[in-house]
Amino acid sequence: MINTLYSTMKLSQFKFQLPKELIAEKPSKLRDEARLMVLHRDNGEIEHKLFKDMIDYVEKDDVVVLNNTKVFPALLYGEKEKTGAKITVFLLRELNQETRLWDVVVDPARKIRIGNKLYFGTNDALVAEVIDNTTSRGRTIRFLFDGDHDEFISIIRSMGRTPLPEEILRLRMEHASKEKAQNMLNVITADDAERYQTVFAKEESSVVAPAAGLHFSRELMKRMEIKDVKVAELTLFAGLGTFKPIEVEDLSKHRMDSEEMHLSTQTCDIINHAKQAGHKICCVGTTCMKALETAVTIPGTVQPFDGWSNKFIFPPYNFTIADMMITNFHYPKSSLFILVSAFADPDLLMSAYQTAIKEKYRFGSYGDAMLII
Repeated sequence: MINTLYSTMKLSQFKFQLPKELIAEKPSKLRDEARLMVLHRDNGEIEHKLFKDMIDYVEKDDVVVLNNTKVFPALLYGEKEKTGAKITVFLLRELNQETRLWDVVVDPARKIRIGNKLYFGTNDALVAEVIDNTTSRGRTIRFLFDGDHDEFISIIRSMGRTPLPEEILRLRMEHASKEKAQNMLNVITADDAERYQTVFAKEESSVVAPAAGLHFSRELMKRMEIKDVKVAELTLFAGLGTFKPIEVEDLSKHRMDSEEMHLSTQTCDIINHAKQAGHKICCVGTTCMKALETAVTIPGTVQPFDGWSNKFIFPPYNFTIADMMITNFHYPKSSLFILVSAFADPDLLMSAYQTAIKEKYRFGSYGDAMLII
């Protein structure tokens, strides 16, 4: 039962002091050997484990729900026409395949205006024109490319780099030499292309990785299979809205960006049958939790879904599907921290986070993990 005290929760209630040194710049050496805090909702007990120990908390025929989205190499580095000024273009979403129209974020935004041409790659292999301003840093651009769409996407993949979260990039630049800090290519390492993808990534289009899933190794996946723990996959293409600051004190007034999601009949059948048989559903990450709660029906089952979700979950909230949740340690006042607070209980989660800070757990996308049961 959710305490009625939380019926008017405000953004300021999700503030805490996070030491900068606890934000992870790099992933753990081995995926499944990141630290794992296990939080028991019934009595507040906390256990300190390694991530691979999560298998001890799921049983035969329980279901682990994963987001199989794959991160698109969405960062392009190029130059502005005439001046040769260095620019960064973050590809958010393709608006029109035929006309090569894209919604992007640009940096430095003040130098990039409507009508400017942008050049990318060796010998300016790819050219784009700025068509419109969408936000202070947002632009609509059209790539001037005559080949077919598959050829175009192949070129984007070859030129693009892994779009790491801003906090990681900022920390790396602080610790890099001045020369490297000015060249983002050297701040984003070759290892990021592999480690900022889950081992089960399939459906490419996200610009943000489903971070809780980064801890799963192929070995751990095999151990779950041997134990007869079922895996159900869904797809939610996470966007930059994941890290968008909440700018209103009244949480009911916050609006999330819409994200494309797909939930198949097969996945729904796996989850619904397990739920009806009394087995546990373990939801991996906030994207999976958001997707399941978007597709839930009044009888308490999930139904197939192909569309968009802008669901924002905040306390008080009655979750319908998940019995357990795996998540990373999130930043203060973030939509991710607020969603997890709704699942765990705000006071309990805040207390657990204070323990995590004291015990020096690592925060952020490359950080450690929490299992809430």
